[in-house]
Amino acid sequence: MRVALIGANGHGRWHRRQIAELEAAGVVELAALVDVRPIEPGPEAAPHFTDHRAMLREAAPDVVVICTPPYTHRQIATDALRAGADVLLEKPPVLSRAEHRALSEVLRETGRACQVGFQALGSAALHELRRSISYGVVGTVTGVATVAAWQRDDAYYRRSPWAGKRTVDGRPALDGALANPLAHAWMQCLAIMDGDPPVGVELERYRCRDIEVDDTACLRITLASGRPVVVAVTLCGEEFIPGEVVVHGTAGRAVLEYPTDRLLLPGDDGYREIPGRVNLLENLVQHRADGTPLIAPLARTEPFTAVLDVLNSAPDPAFLGGDLVVEEGEGPARKVTIKGVNSALRQAAEKLALLSELPVPWAVGPHSVRLTATPENTLQTTEEPVR
Repeated sequence: MRVALIGANGHGRWHRRQIAELEAAGVVELAALVDVRPIEPGPEAAPHFTDHRAMLREAAPDVVVICTPPYTHRQIATDALRAGADVLLEKPPVLSRAEHRALSEVLRETGRACQVGFQALGSAALHELRRSISYGVVGTVTGVATVAAWQRDDAYYRRSPWAGKRTVDGRPALDGALANPLAHAWMQCLAIMDGDPPVGVELERYRCRDIEVDDTACLRITLASGRPVVVAVTLCGEEFIPGEVVVHGTAGRAVLEYPTDRLLLPGDDGYREIPGRVNLLENLVQHRADGTPLIAPLARTEPFTAVLDVLNSAPDPAFLGGDLVVEEGEGPARKVTIKGVNSALRQAAEKLALLSELPVPWAVGPHSVRLTATPENTLQTTEEPVR
């Protein structure tokens, strides 16, 4: 099948490597590369385009991978779907419920398929965790949490015109810790709780730089069952926490280290490595060929997008500075660390609590939103306390 990539630079280089591996295996053929900037040199011999519409007309690909700024996703995906292609759309797929509904309607109109690039959902470790939960390894699940502490220097927020922005040209950009680099973690949490939709969101957002979005956040999603999903993350961390998904149960806890696919179940002496991730592009190609179910169809991300919509309505992140933070380095290499943030985030994940419910002196009260289902079985928000 002929595959085109829109957004060939930046993270697009990762997709180019994935496509090259599948091409070497005889699974796909690279039809075209698209980018508004000169495409960084590579071994590919495919035609280069600067306009995706021209590429769709001239190359006529079967599958299109879209790795462009999130606020451009809906329109580019719509163009590709209406041109007759199936789509692999980078995460986050869209940044509002309105865009999600619009793209879902295009899928219904065209009969095409859209896979979302939450590659962590193809993890064998996640599959093993869900299987273990179904066998009662942790007993009854009482809640799920994720904790991660990463570091990003100032250069990270200069990587593109939309870096660190809340909006671009009046459209949501939401380039914060929750919506972009650490989105995989809480999407895995939602996947573990598939079938238990969110009904409420409590959100605390913080920033240590002159940006419009969060570099540190604590989020609690209340599910229809009443069980919580807590997300406690930072890009201003102390020691590195790659990312842990913690399942709380009446018979113990299970921990998935989601970037490395290591799993710790009750009774284990230590983490077990469970290698293997299903390639989402290959899964999409198989779906197109024989109907193999998609791992991350757009519909599966609807609860994720509903929570993102809360970020659109939330107040600006609270600024943290002064003696609370430590600065290291200068210029683009400058890093900012929040004193004690790792301990605070781990407590939130352990207690399934918000930072403002813990002895964290800099925490502020949450922005609370209730989610309700519409007759069309989509989620809408009401600005009111969750509890």
